[in-house]
Amino acid sequence: MPTLFDPLKLGSISAPNRIFMAPLTRARGTRGHLPTPIMAQYYRQRASAGLIISEATGISRQGLGWPFATGIWMDAQVDGWRRVTKAVHEAGGRIVCQLWHMGRVVHPSLLGGSRAVSASATTAPGYAHTYDGKQPHQQARALAESEIPGVIADYRAAAANAMAAGFDGVQIHAANGYLIDQFLRASANHRTDTYGGSIENRIRLLRGVTEAVAATIGPNRTGVRLSPNGDSQGINDPNPEPLFAQVANVLSEIGIAFLELREPGPNGTRGKPDRPALAPMIRAGFNGPLILNSDYDAQTAQLALDNGTADAIAFGRPFLANPDLPARIAASLPLNADDMETWYSQGPQGYIDYPMARETAPPNGSAV
Repeated sequence: MPTLFDPLKLGSISAPNRIFMAPLTRARGTRGHLPTPIMAQYYRQRASAGLIISEATGISRQGLGWPFATGIWMDAQVDGWRRVTKAVHEAGGRIVCQLWHMGRVVHPSLLGGSRAVSASATTAPGYAHTYDGKQPHQQARALAESEIPGVIADYRAAAANAMAAGFDGVQIHAANGYLIDQFLRASANHRTDTYGGSIENRIRLLRGVTEAVAATIGPNRTGVRLSPNGDSQGINDPNPEPLFAQVANVLSEIGIAFLELREPGPNGTRGKPDRPALAPMIRAGFNGPLILNSDYDAQTAQLALDNGTADAIAFGRPFLANPDLPARIAASLPLNADDMETWYSQGPQGYIDYPMARETAPPNGSAV
């Protein structure tokens, strides 16, 4: 069985190890959604990951509703991301761009007062992040069927822009209750046209987006992220097994380079024993590298590789506070604790100032 430190081939991407950096929204862009210089430093520090999956990056103005998040639909954004990818590559790393359309969780205040779009006219629970603080989510409008080709075109253009910016590939964000997830799962998709009702219809947007991106940059540089198990921002499905079994088959047919699943913990429960892990079922139906994310530590990550559940593990919060996470895992060194207060702040504190292991004597924090 492979170890966390063995290489892994992901289509055209050669990962030197199997400790991947999960996508982490950090809100260090500008109000105009441009990447900033400190982002290049942040990602450079984490270049020892087998693969960096970038923070979620908006494919269009319509699809981006997070303050100080970045996009990749304009030339200036491409230029900013080019500085990031150059820094990562100079440090020997690999990085893909996560393509993001938030759908119904975009607040109208970030759209000039326009309503967000979704599969159906539904409202996300809770509050949206805005430049004026948290505000209640507003009801989205259903995308007209005639508008959907335009959304797919936005994904296609964003993928081309990502390659122009120097990324090694892209990951389509189809998880966590965002637009594609809103089409996939029945709690938010009440449509009666060719994009709603049956599983085949609810998968249609994901299939269309993935085929368009793969045709633009190659399936060997295209990945997808799913969150098949449980509720994500009010998005759920009463019968997820047949839905995600078919999703796995569709993605295998397209021949994407990798699939990442955000699923609770090594046991797949997170206190919900009625929800068994879907990763083994998806693993059986997807003919390609499978990456798992959420609640893994060094020991459970290696166990997932040992038992064949996954080919690599994507770490989120551990990478946030430990830019040299692979080295720390290799040497069984303690981990820095992350500071939640600075997760989404706009400055360098809690972003580029976490020490490497060699800078701490003795290191502080919790053990790996």
